[in-house]
Amino acid sequence: MKVIEKDIPLSYAGEKIKTYLKEEMNLSTRFIRSAAMEKRIRVNNRPVKLDYILREEDHLLISLISKETQDIEPENLPISIVHEDDAILIVNKAPYMVVHPTRRHQSGTLANAVIHHYRSKGEDTIIRLVSRLDMNTSGLTILAKNQFVHSKISQDMQNEDYDKYYVAIVKGAFPEETRLIDLPIYRDGDGAYNRVIDERGQESRTEVEVIERCNGYSLLLLKLLTGRTHQIRVHLSHLGYPIIGDELYGGDLTAMDRQALHAVYISFQHPVTGKPMDAFADLLPDMYEVGKNIGFDMTKVNRNLFMNR
Repeated sequence: MKVIEKDIPLSYAGEKIKTYLKEEMNLSTRFIRSAAMEKRIRVNNRPVKLDYILREEDHLLISLISKETQDIEPENLPISIVHEDDAILIVNKAPYMVVHPTRRHQSGTLANAVIHHYRSKGEDTIIRLVSRLDMNTSGLTILAKNQFVHSKISQDMQNEDYDKYYVAIVKGAFPEETRLIDLPIYRDGDGAYNRVIDERGQESRTEVEVIERCNGYSLLLLKLLTGRTHQIRVHLSHLGYPIIGDELYGGDLTAMDRQALHAVYISFQHPVTGKPMDAFADLLPDMYEVGKNIGFDMTKVNRNLFMNR
């Protein structure tokens, strides 16, 4: 997907093109401004400014090939692709992998691997992460292949037109009657990494469903209703059911050396076609085996778990 083309309807004749782009096409202000500055918005094959007055049957063309560049080194690292098309890439991220280069992790990241994947296909695409996971959390991660797609999915996430589920193994018998955790999450200080429950924090809501309880542990299905940093980890730890392997929030390290948390399922509207789509990511072997050793029937975590939700 390299361009968007539209014929302007009579209802928008006499309106500024900026109004049409925001109201009819639901594009973000950031995308509109950058596309206009780079002269990627054309009417009847001529670049126009955002105060251009539309006429009936004007032909609009927006190029999605931006001039952005990134200094991320391609690395031939294995990635598990769940879905890919011209607009999006969805991967099942492995644990112990940072999603984007940082000062401490300048290589070996998901971004390094994805850039290599793009270049091997001849795609001159930069990294645009729609969703991020902590280094030691596994599962579904979405990347957009252009600015328009990134903007569209990000808006859908803010408008709650997007569902994201996780599976976790926690210490303790989580009460089945608890269906919603609604506790504000706060970062106590600018340099603080961990989060706490505090009334000064942002509204944070997580739906919880007990899949199974066994031998003093619980296998949980969790749906994010908000997207705060460490939300699931903080909520469960605060209630006294820390995720096993989660050293930062009091998890038991004897069974697993990373948090037993996996982004398992997402559903949303495809940003280009508008059609409903979903993606499921199998549990990684380490988490599957730990759950199996506890006594859980880990085969319950499958795509059928999300039928009719």
